[in-house]
Amino acid sequence: MGRLLVFTGDGKGKSTAAFGLVLRGLSPVIFRFVKRKAANYGEHRAFRTLGVPIHPLGDGFTWRSRDLEESARLAREGWARAQAALGSGAYDLVVLDEFTYVLNYRWVEREEALLAFRSRPEGVHLAVTGRDAPPWLIALADAVTEMKKIKHAYDQGVPATRGVEL
Repeated sequence: MGRLLVFTGDGKGKSTAAFGLVLRGLSPVIFRFVKRKAANYGEHRAFRTLGVPIHPLGDGFTWRSRDLEESARLAREGWARAQAALGSGAYDLVVLDEFTYVLNYRWVEREEALLAFRSRPEGVHLAVTGRDAPPWLIALADAVTEMKKIKHAYDQGVPATRGVEL
């Protein structure tokens, strides 16, 4: 069985850590559950240049959403696509970026995620990112890294910076 890696915590670097795995020579696919479908951040441009499939699936930051039902619909739609990729065996690495939010909002039920995670083909690695990883996911994982925020420029009023956060 491939490894299940979880990157969680309130610090910066969860997605970045998962994206580092993408560069290690496996056949990867990335599903981003919060980023807007039209997102065109630096990592999207870079991965497209490298030929890495990256799928922004959401409608932005869910905690700011004006329509949580629409956010939930997009998450479930994205999960169906991610679940198909995870079970297909076409990829050695599946990244579910910001998926802990989907789990914590219960837009995908625990049992459904557990079944998909446990039944993925032999050798398929899975990386899950996002704050507040649920205890059952931490218990299931082969490795969990918690990013801890010590200090962040955003807290001092500095907006996200291109090439650093975007």
